[in-house]
Amino acid sequence: MTRPLSALILSAALMLGAAPGMAQMMHDHNDHQMMEPGTGDRMGGPGDHGGHHRGHHGGHHHGHGPIGVMGNHVMPRGKFMLSYRFGRMEMSGLRFGTNDLSADRATNIPNRFAGMPGMPPTLRVIPHEMSMTMHMFGAIYGATDRLTLMAMLPYVRKDMTMITYQGPTGTTVLGRSKVSTEGLGDIRIAGTYGLYNAGRTSLTATLGLSLPTGSITEKGRMLSPMNMRHTRRLGYNMQLGSGTFDLYPALSYQSGKGKTGWGGQVSGIIRLGENDEGYARGNEAALTAWISYRAAPWVSLSGRIEGRHVGKIDGIDRQIMGPAPGANPDFIGGDSVTLFAGADFSPQRGALKGHRIGLEIGVPVYEDLNGPMLRRDWQLALAWRKGF
Repeated sequence: MTRPLSALILSAALMLGAAPGMAQMMHDHNDHQMMEPGTGDRMGGPGDHGGHHRGHHGGHHHGHGPIGVMGNHVMPRGKFMLSYRFGRMEMSGLRFGTNDLSADRATNIPNRFAGMPGMPPTLRVIPHEMSMTMHMFGAIYGATDRLTLMAMLPYVRKDMTMITYQGPTGTTVLGRSKVSTEGLGDIRIAGTYGLYNAGRTSLTATLGLSLPTGSITEKGRMLSPMNMRHTRRLGYNMQLGSGTFDLYPALSYQSGKGKTGWGGQVSGIIRLGENDEGYARGNEAALTAWISYRAAPWVSLSGRIEGRHVGKIDGIDRQIMGPAPGANPDFIGGDSVTLFAGADFSPQRGALKGHRIGLEIGVPVYEDLNGPMLRRDWQLALAWRKGF
């Protein structure tokens, strides 16, 4: 995705956030949300919440959106839904811009903190691999036939392995460090408002607000180039939250014919000021489109493509420093394009009748990262929903 296109998507998201009548409360996430090196927070919310929405045929809509897209349905007044989502993302290997980069070559990149006491001139602690797991608990309520309210509570765990090179220069490997963070992420409240609905065609606006409940002061014990173990504040992408109040606007379109459905969504994340540590994560903008097919009354298959832009961090946490790319706020962010395949199951009988279970797997096909950061290998989302 080109920079002009990224700017256009972000402008649309900003206009949506300010548009009259759309400021109801509000998804990688999205990621988002799950935080990932190079591309920010992206795991998303509890997924499609249209389990009770009925079309003009008297049954469920044939064109349920993928579980990775939030805010593309409204629920009938008085209906309530609980949801649980499991998310997993794996990363390994380095990418700088659009090119893959070996760990040895990354040691030639200048260290932003060179010249400070004990700081080498180049990068010496290089990320090797990282995994992120999220458990997202959600509650969704149809306040009116046009307004759906929701709340999401995430629990996040991140694990990273880093390679430490010996001394101020050279490519002699000294050892490895493994650090982990775990805890509550940023809680989100949101609302989706139905702007238009005719047959199977609908247009919805979503606006959410995330609360800075996730920690941004997590520490870990790492091996230094001088063969010493130090406990210090971990890099930006190992933290559990943004530290700021953030807006999540989105505008979604959905339609369909027969067993086939399709739709699209433009969305963004707008940071409201800087956090207590002196920085704000970059704004985000995303554009996604999907197509779905109801293979049977109880299963819908989907394919989706998403383009996303994540801006650089504005400001700096003075406690995050060191000869590692994750300590440099200018190295965070970039552009990506991801392909997803998914399935959504609605059992018609047995113990699971009335439950909905969804699955979506994503693989990046393009990444242009602002710095030498870990590239994504794959991401997975599993979702359960039950209406009352």
